[in-house]
Amino acid sequence: MIYTNIRSIREDNDITQQEMANLLNISQNTYSQYETGKIEWTASTLVKIADYFDVSIDYLLDRTKNKIVLK
Repeated sequence: MIYTNIRSIREDNDITQQEMANLLNISQNTYSQYETGKIEWTASTLVKIADYFDVSIDYLLDRTKNKIVLK
């Protein structure tokens, strides 16, 4: 699921929900709702997360297990 991949990436990089919320210009509560699947991720938010962690959007969407972005 999308939110489990994003949570794993965030935790692997020792980033808090508040830090992610700040990066995305949203409240920590809103970020928490995204991460728990209570609200759906927007395309623009997924792009920001993929760019920040240098992973593919396909990885975030659980369409591939390959984190690497081919450049």
